[in-house]
Amino acid sequence: MMAQSDVQNPNPGDNSTVLKIDELTKFFGGLRAVHDFDVHIKQGELVGLIGPNGAGKTTIFNMITGIYPVSEGTIAFKGQDITDMPSHEITQLGIGRTFQRIRVFRNLTVLDNVRVAYHPHADYGMFDGILRLGRFGRGEREMTERAQEFLSVFGMEDLQDTLATNLPYGAQRRLEIARALATEPDLLLLDEPAAGMNPQEIVELMELIHFIRDRFNLTILLIEHQMRVVMGICEWMTVIDFGQIIARGTPKEIQNNPRVIEAYLGSQATRMVD
Repeated sequence: MMAQSDVQNPNPGDNSTVLKIDELTKFFGGLRAVHDFDVHIKQGELVGLIGPNGAGKTTIFNMITGIYPVSEGTIAFKGQDITDMPSHEITQLGIGRTFQRIRVFRNLTVLDNVRVAYHPHADYGMFDGILRLGRFGRGEREMTERAQEFLSVFGMEDLQDTLATNLPYGAQRRLEIARALATEPDLLLLDEPAAGMNPQEIVELMELIHFIRDRFNLTILLIEHQMRVVMGICEWMTVIDFGQIIARGTPKEIQNNPRVIEAYLGSQATRMVD
């Protein structure tokens, strides 16, 4: 296994660093799922996090977003320490995410799914809602209009009254991303957004990710098993295996890295490319 110090971070932190993770470690009982993971991601970057199944990728996302407590290490977002901060506070600070398994509200309409995500930004309080004051009405209209704007980005405005459970799989994936955007994040974490998509949907997704990054001035960290996606859109990548970083670099560097090939295909494949 390559020593942690041998894998250099291409982006040492500075004032433009959005996400700064140092020595992140996670234990589940006696099992070490993630070991000394670090990454520094600057504003506007589109970064891939890849590795074989069970490598610890989603565990890292869950620590960033406060779902799992951190065993060791620190996580900073725009200079603020968010290590073990509650999930709702992390979302309010500006980190949005999607999940490996789709998590939409299946019995709500497409529009209401996005409205729920935008609700923390609504400009009215509890008493405004109870008493149906003017601020409540204005806030509800604004929330609906903003939700419709997000749906229009994904070409889903004509589906706004459809129950989420009745959407095709690919449309549910797009809805989940639209809902994540409705939290108005600065950093968007995408966990296998291409999972279950057909080749045409994957092409459209790649174009969409680039578009929303530029349209909403986002920084994106992406987990994906579809190599076509990560190699096609990511500017640099980090590879982990058994919870530990084994390589970093550009897509071309990663594609030709013997240690990465071994992690995915086994030692025999490595010998074939050496």
